[in-house]
Order: sequence, then C-alpha cells, then structure tokens
Amino acid sequence: MIRERIEELRRQLHRHNRKYYVENAPEISDFEFDALMRELAELEREHPEYADPDSPTVRVGSDITSEFRSVRHRFPMLSLGNTYSPDELHEFVARIEREVGPTEYVCELKFDGTAISLTYEHGRLVRAVTRGDGTQGDDVTANVRTIRSVPLRLDGDDWPDYFEIRGEILMPYASFDRLNAEREAAGEALFANPRNAAAGTLKLQASAEVARRGLDCVLYQMAGDALPYDSHWENLRKAREWGFRISDAMRICRDTARIDEYIALWDEQRRTLPYATDGVVVKVNRYDVRRALGTTAKAPKWAVAYKFKAEQALTRLTGVDFQVGRTGAVTPVANLEPVQLAGTTVRRATLHNAEQMALLDIRPGDMVYVEKGGEIIPKITGVELSQRPADSRPFEYIDRCPECGTPLVRYEGEAKHYCPNQNACRPQILGRIIHFIRRKAMDIEGLGEETVELLFESGLLKNVADLYDLRADQLSPLPRLGEKSAENIIRSIRRSTEVPFHRVLFALGIRFVGETTAKYLAGHFGTLEAVMRATREELVEAEEVGDKIADAILDYFADAGNRRIVERLEAAGVRTEAERKQLLSESLAGLQFVISGKFSRHSRDELKALIESHGGKNLAAVSAQTDYLVAGEKMGPAKLKKAEKLGVKILSEEEFEQMIAAAETTRTAGEEPEAEAADRSVEPVQGSLF
Repeated sequence: MIRERIEELRRQLHRHNRKYYVENAPEISDFEFDALMRELAELEREHPEYADPDSPTVRVGSDITSEFRSVRHRFPMLSLGNTYSPDELHEFVARIEREVGPTEYVCELKFDGTAISLTYEHGRLVRAVTRGDGTQGDDVTANVRTIRSVPLRLDGDDWPDYFEIRGEILMPYASFDRLNAEREAAGEALFANPRNAAAGTLKLQASAEVARRGLDCVLYQMAGDALPYDSHWENLRKAREWGFRISDAMRICRDTARIDEYIALWDEQRRTLPYATDGVVVKVNRYDVRRALGTTAKAPKWAVAYKFKAEQALTRLTGVDFQVGRTGAVTPVANLEPVQLAGTTVRRATLHNAEQMALLDIRPGDMVYVEKGGEIIPKITGVELSQRPADSRPFEYIDRCPECGTPLVRYEGEAKHYCPNQNACRPQILGRIIHFIRRKAMDIEGLGEETVELLFESGLLKNVADLYDLRADQLSPLPRLGEKSAENIIRSIRRSTEVPFHRVLFALGIRFVGETTAKYLAGHFGTLEAVMRATREELVEAEEVGDKIADAILDYFADAGNRRIVERLEAAGVRTEAERKQLLSESLAGLQFVISGKFSRHSRDELKALIESHGGKNLAAVSAQTDYLVAGEKMGPAKLKKAEKLGVKILSEEEFEQMIAAAETTRTAGEEPEAEAADRSVEPVQGSLF
C-alpha cells in the first residue's frame, strides 16, 4: 500500500513538473504541489527501501524546449525549499544558528518569472541560458539581448574576467495586459499569467517579437571563481554599479523579528509593484557560512522561500467549458466575469473534475471565490451561498465528449471522465502528435502546434506514423511554411529515427507511461516487440510498473489501430530496440536470471545492469529457462515456490555479489573498457547557486 502511494505521488509530481515547466500549462497551485512533494519526501524518509534516483524529491523540474540549443550549466541551478508557515521559517533560522551560530541574512522578493543565467566574459554578455533541468538549459541569448535592462557591456573595469549572474526574466503587468488584449483581439489563446507569458516569449524564434513584448530582468545571485567579495550583499551592490538591475527591496536582517517585519511589509506593498511576486527569499549572506551549511541534491541548505498566502476574489460563474486532452481526459474549466486577482485579470479557472464540482456544489450563475494558490493558476475554492439565485439548479455534468459526441467513461479509481474515441476525436489525435514530436520524445524541430494543426486540417497528418510519409513538396505550398521550412522539417523527421528506444516508447503516449517508466520498460524488456508481447504478470515485474500502468500498456497494444501505427513506425526505421551496452565480461553469457524482492545494497535495476554487463539475460518471470533466481526480502512466495519446483538455483544478494566479484577478477587490465569522460558541473568557489 505504501509503495503504491509513493509510486502514485511520483507519477503525479512528474506530470505536474512537466505541465508547469515544459508545457507552461500548470494544473495545480504551488501550495498543492508542495503538499504532494512533502508527503512523498516524508514517505521516502520512512521507507528508504523505495528510494529512486529519479524521484521528484531529488531532482529539479524542467523548462527545456524543443527550439533552442541545449547548454550545460557550469554551476548547477538548484531549486529552493518552500514554506508557507512562519514557524517553519523560524525553524530554518534556528537550525542554521545551531550549526554555525548567529549570522546575517539577506531578504529579497521572490519574483514570479522564469529563471535565467547570464554569463559575462571580459565585461560582455556572451550567453543567456534558461534553468532547464538544473544541469542544462536552453541557449536564449539572442532573445535576452533584446531586453533593455540586461547590459550587453558592463560599466566600470573591476568585474571578474568570467562570472555568471542569475535572476528572473519578468513580464510587467502593463506589458502582460497589452499582450493579452492583442491576443484576444486576434482570437488567440490568452496567457494565464505574467510568468507563463514571460516563459513563452523567451522561447519565440523571432527576436523582434521578443523585443516588442517588453520583458524585464531582475538579477539576484552571482557565481564565479573570483568574485570581488565573500558576501552576497556586497557582490550585488557591486553588480548594480556594473549596470545590472538589482532589486532595491533587498534588506539585511539579523534575526527572525527583522525577517518577519520584512515579510509583513512586502506582503502588503507587493500590490504596488509593476510585476508579480509570490513570496520572500531568505538567504545566508556570507559565502563561507553557505559552504559550511552545504546543499542537498535538490536545494541549498542556506536559503528558503517563504510563500505569501494566496489572494482571493469574488466573481460570477458565467459558464463551464470542457477540454479534452491527448489521453481523452475531460477537464471542466469555469468561465468567469473578469476580476482582478494578484495583479492580473482572471477570466477562467480550473474545476479539475466532476467530483470537485460536486464537492463545491457549484451552479450556473453562482458568485464564486477565486484564488491564485501560490500566485500561479486560478481555481475556484468556494461559493457565496448568500448570493445564490433562488431558481438555481445543480450542475449536470456532461455524459458525452464535447468534441466528438462519444459517450464518456470513467475508469475505476480515477476522478476524471474520459472520451474513449481515441482514433477519431480531434483534440486527442492532435495531442498525441504534439506529444510525439516534443524534445523529450522524438525531438522533431520545426513542427509546432500550429503547424501540426495545419497538416491535420490539410489531410496530410492523421496519426504519428503519417509523419514519416511526408514530403517537402507536400509541405512547401502550405501557409506559413515555404520550401526552406519544409525541407528543414523533413530533415528533422528523418533524424528522429535515431532517437533512443526509451524515448520512442515515451513518445507513443501510452497512459501513465512517462519518461522514467519508459526508461525502465526499455531497460527491462530491451525491445518494443517484447513489451507488446508481455503479459500483465511480466509487465509488473519491471521497475516503476504497477497494475495501473500494466493495464494501460495492455490496453494500448490491444488496439488494432495502435498496432498498425507501431508497425509503420518500425517500417520507417524508428528505433524499437535498446542499444546494446559494452560488456565488462562474458562470464554470465548464456545464463538467465530473475530478480525479485528488496535488496539492502542494490536496487533491482542495478542488479539487472550488472547481469547484462557480464553477458547475462534478465527474465521477467521464473520459468524452466531460468538458471538463477536472485532473491531479496519480501519476494512473492509463489515465485519462490515455482523456482523450487523447477529446480532453479536461488541466490542471496551476497551470493550474487560473490559471483560478480569472481567475474571481475577474471578481467585483465588490457580488457578494461574505456570509461567515458564525465561532463561534471564545477562547484563554485564563491556564490553557490540555486
């Protein structure tokens, strides 16, 4: 039960990370996201046997796009721990002072934009890179150069020859309102908030349009090997002299009373600012103290973000629309009379699902309370019953797809309703194609959502396999394309056949099969054919695959249309086999293993990797072909009984280690495989970052 909850939380958080950072379409508030993250972190602390290096608790979310060159950060861009509680903030200060004694803190506003890292060499801007996944991000230098508050050359002459400065790209409220007014007049979708608008603008291909939209940039952190001072405060004061926009709101605070005063002041005054803020960041000032405190895998121990409480407004519900996603999931969205909230005009808010609507007892014409949890996405939190019309009637949830008219279904254990008509429901078809072409999937450049829709409406694209039948002469006559764009798209489609198998598996868009699960499936089964032929029992043997995911995989490949698409992808040359790894030895060649249970010193995937690196083969289930069962704690009694019945030799973790150690000793120095050079991030001497 505990493991299932951990797996479910990971899947939810991975998804919300993607929606927030990749698609710029968040579905839940910061507060809700942090609650899920806290629950997962607590469960993982209590149950270390379920540790996962890819868990959202140990990694940073991602905003990498499919349109810009990827650049590795010299200094990792970590995230920040969040708190909404003054008591937790006070405990943060108390913990620091228990470790290092009384110290200085710098309090800053937490700007609600998109993170950026600017690199300067010899006083000139040479590179601007988004946060990405914290290790690498997108090179958006050409677009950042259009932002007038970003200096292209520094003033003075006492700056380091090489350093980085980090901050936020922001869209002021005035620019945001102007942009959305223009989009509304043109019949285009509106941006939900200034943060999304800033992120979307930064990823435009046309720098002239970026310049027109009026972005701003505020800087708040430096990193380098030769910064002028050993304190955050002094370095930022110096950076202001060089021409950087540094917030005037920064303050040095030496105790919790001063920190509380700062938070109270800006919780009130933030409404007067020209751009969005959603909290206060508290940082240790001196770098030597920061180095003594250190960092976790995800965040520095010397900084924390205090989030302001969400603002609330009262407005009228005018109607409800229903949106259909690529998996067929139907999401209700409330239409509201425009209302000002947290510096933006709110016209729409998510209602999540039928259960949430029933819980709120929301009705047409109701006056509803709208809240921006964490200052990001509006949601309805309640109904003002005293203003409910006397003739109101309970809302009747739709029972047919709003796009294709197919009766909706609701799967056991799920809150959402689904349209099962995956092969003829327009938004599902488009959604699957758009998912397929994304960077973390097939990485087909030049094909954005508008182009996909254009190809669909032109009859050239009905499913993902159709991509590989396209010709440049079919594309070039279409609006907004032309010969050069058409040729670039075709070249990118051809290059996508070299994408690794695990990304192909992710690109198929199987329900619940995210990036991590796709990697586990690819590593476990090796080929797409093996995944397609796997039984439910064999599927759940793969890491990260539970009953729910196994059923989704079986359902996907049970569909004749999906199988035809897979066949066409294979015929087009798309990779359907995992790349064979260089063997350390062939000492286990011809031997077949089954790994089952929990192990104290290795994960199951690590054991499987060891087997494969010495030429052995992993099986999903015990059979007459199995040579060894490597048995850990809490393995299924049925599997053990079957192994004993078939005479399969059973190894403990220690016995297996001895087998591998014996294999290692047979290798000579001349047989050692050449290790790949690791591209490691450099820890900064001064100015450790987030």
